[in-house]
Amino acid sequence: MSVLNDELDYQILKLLQKDGRMSFTEISKEINVAVSTIRHRYINLIEDGTIKIIGRVDPNKIGFNAYASILISVKPKTYMNTIFEELTKLPEISFLALVSGSFDIEADVMCRDMEHLNVLLADKIHVLEGVFDTKTNMYMKIYKVAQPDLELARLSSMPKQ
Repeated sequence: MSVLNDELDYQILKLLQKDGRMSFTEISKEINVAVSTIRHRYINLIEDGTIKIIGRVDPNKIGFNAYASILISVKPKTYMNTIFEELTKLPEISFLALVSGSFDIEADVMCRDMEHLNVLLADKIHVLEGVFDTKTNMYMKIYKVAQPDLELARLSSMPKQ
């Protein structure tokens, strides 16, 4: 896990968040640093896992219209690891986490429609041994989807004065 090494890493990442297709030449001109330095830093940021290169698809454009958060209660807790292993295999799940509170697991899902969501719940999640209870919250309208704000990372890695 990387913490921003310095201001140069921060500037490179900030530009790439605005336009992930920006060339090393464009970045070097923007921040007045040699292209070779940008290339070297970029490779280091990829190798240490700070950035990943992916093609991000708009789910709505390819027919996914039912989004939900599924909270899952597990009893007995000895089934937790097995349930996590099975849930990670489901392509509908875009986010999966152990959570605090009255439920144990949160799974954010993207389905084509309500029927697809119903099949996911009934045939793939409720049938898992140890799934005791679920609560599904439908996302009616999504107002924001974002990557972490780099400014927050930069502020948290600065020495305290």
